[in-house]
Amino acid sequence: MRVGGSHLGYCTNIHPGESWDEIRANLGRYVPEVKRRLSPDSPFGLGLRLSCIAARQLAVPDALAEFADFLQRESLYVFTINGFPYGPFHGTRVKEGVYLPDWRDEERLEYTNLLADLLAQWLPAGTRSGGSISTVPGAFRTAIAGAADSGRIAELLVRHVAHLVEIERRTGCRIVLALEPEPCCLLETVAETVTFFREHLHCAAAATRLAKLTGLDEAAAVSALQDHLGVCLDLCHAAVEFEDPAQCYAELEAAGIAMAKIQVTAGLRIPRVTAESAGALSRLDDGVYLHQVVERSDEGLARFVDLDAALASEGWRRRDSEWRVHFHVPVFLESLDGFASTQAFVREALALHRERNRSPHLEVETYTWSVLPERERTVPVEVAIARELGWVVGELT
Repeated sequence: MRVGGSHLGYCTNIHPGESWDEIRANLGRYVPEVKRRLSPDSPFGLGLRLSCIAARQLAVPDALAEFADFLQRESLYVFTINGFPYGPFHGTRVKEGVYLPDWRDEERLEYTNLLADLLAQWLPAGTRSGGSISTVPGAFRTAIAGAADSGRIAELLVRHVAHLVEIERRTGCRIVLALEPEPCCLLETVAETVTFFREHLHCAAAATRLAKLTGLDEAAAVSALQDHLGVCLDLCHAAVEFEDPAQCYAELEAAGIAMAKIQVTAGLRIPRVTAESAGALSRLDDGVYLHQVVERSDEGLARFVDLDAALASEGWRRRDSEWRVHFHVPVFLESLDGFASTQAFVREALALHRERNRSPHLEVETYTWSVLPERERTVPVEVAIARELGWVVGELT
């Protein structure tokens, strides 16, 4: 649905399912009810999550035709795809496996090319504002061995841009690949993201390579890299990194990096870690998702790959510190299980977006519904989704 100058929707990765049949069943079960509550008289936008298996199963004429009929019948449209999780995302150990295959691997390129082909079929012809696909921030940091890996990632990203250039030539639709900075990844902070773009993507070598792949002249290749590569700013990730919303927006804009999508998400905040709060926090370590922790103390920032590593550290016992935890919680909650959330960060980011449109796409992404404490799951999931979207609408209007 449209709110101001942006499309707002929710990411369907909240619904378990890896095959297209499973995903399609969940879309039919939940989406019409969410739309009825939020946008009964106008089109409602989706942030579609497709595993690689589901994308391949959908990419056949009969499945595509049936899905197109469903979208038209229910007055729905797809404006963005979550292309981050390639494989299983619910009910099994995900952890650091969520980044694989990463952008060093041809499989990631082939998967993302397929997602772009699918998205182009759902965008109105000639949609210059286009669609977006969010993706992993290059790779998990510990997987990167050196400069050669960064170069390999840049090469595959440029080859994907060549695919997006061809889609735009053929359909008139512009699609942006949005790299999503995340704690403990190659692209972790906005500053690191800006540096990577400057050194590997907004550079002469990348433009020359794209020109060779597409037949564009050098100037057009420079523009194409800026048009088709951007950032997905996940507000939970940024808050966990103790970023500042205004500075995030300003740094990306100054660097000429498109903010293709903002994921409206909140994490956990523990203003002062104690033995009691650490013990309570351990109960949220679900064993499914990676819950990176960033600690701020007088000594600066310290990062931990997961909750168990943070809890095993001794630093918080010796000094006052604040923790931010990558654990997506509903954005309408100021607290969860006795902990504060990073909702204040979300409010500030949305207020800045309300003053001046920062991104064409906004997506609520609370995928951890199945691992939230039981008392937070007393309402049907479609009611919780509608409440989240309603809260965002209220902040924006």
